[in-house]
Amino acid sequence: MSKSINRREFLKRGSALLAAGSLPLSLVEVAFGQNSPENFTFAYVSDSHITHVKGKDFVRNWDRGLIHAIAETNLLDPRPDFVFYGGDIAQLGKREEIDHGLEILSGLRGDVHYVMGEHDYYLDLGDYWRKQLGPDHYSFDNKGVHFVVLNSVLTYDDWVNRWGGPMERMLQMARLDNPQGSPFMVGEAQREWLRKDLDKVDKKTPVVVLSHSPLQKIYKCWNFWTDDAEQVQALLKPFDKVSVLYGHVHQIQYNQIGNISFNSAMATAWPWPYPSSYKQAASYLPKLTVEMNRADPFFERDATGWQFINVHTGNVDAHYLLPDNQNRVVAYDRKAGHPVDTKFQPAENRIPPQTHY
Repeated sequence: MSKSINRREFLKRGSALLAAGSLPLSLVEVAFGQNSPENFTFAYVSDSHITHVKGKDFVRNWDRGLIHAIAETNLLDPRPDFVFYGGDIAQLGKREEIDHGLEILSGLRGDVHYVMGEHDYYLDLGDYWRKQLGPDHYSFDNKGVHFVVLNSVLTYDDWVNRWGGPMERMLQMARLDNPQGSPFMVGEAQREWLRKDLDKVDKKTPVVVLSHSPLQKIYKCWNFWTDDAEQVQALLKPFDKVSVLYGHVHQIQYNQIGNISFNSAMATAWPWPYPSSYKQAASYLPKLTVEMNRADPFFERDATGWQFINVHTGNVDAHYLLPDNQNRVVAYDRKAGHPVDTKFQPAENRIPPQTHY
């Protein structure tokens, strides 16, 4: 890329697109590679949950969310070096859903890297997804930055084998609040692969990790949780700067644990509420995390918008452009030593979702 995107210009363009009804994708500027001759950007789209109804019919809202996000990705100027898709192409892992989602995603210009989501996995344990897209964990380098993709939605063998059939297993894992669910994990074999992969990387090299579930423990009841998160974090701890990007949670989250910055991306399908709004069980979201006081799942496009992530220093600054709400910046504060919301948006300043009906 001949130049990195100008943030003011990006925000100006993003605001114009929001006026036209923009849906979520992320544009990530990677500007901290010591060995990189120039900064670069990549886009991030996630959680489309394409849902098959019957025959050639699919749930229209989820189709349109993905189509709109792809159209906006293709309009980015300068062009991102590549695009990540963050997982959950399908809702119930059906071939029809994966094929239909991939047909829509084929409209993306340039290279696309894919992450496995649990909705892509639990019907056939990822067989069809891998047949169409290749390995579910891999790494590559781009302009002095090392990228790692993990399958973080594995779980215990005894849970996988306890159900009457593939669809029953898929339906159990697809429920948001299910006492019969099981937490996700990266797993021992994949952690060993990660250890060997990172052993070949200089500790001063910036590392960006893509997973579907958060590589931290947030809220177990909703599977906003990775059981071996601390073991994965330990493998990343020796590096100067690490960023973890994930989908799955359908909301904005930011956290800093030691040298690791965590950022979620919004979904193209629907928003989920925050764990703190649900009082049946404790949330383990660390105090450093700055949550958004959204989303309202009864307003289909609440908590959707543009996300610009600036990682110039290795500490992520997240710039959110939000329809029906004020734009917002969550930035790392060096003096405070943790992220701060530069202009906290209290609930009373929100535009109530019900005004849209």
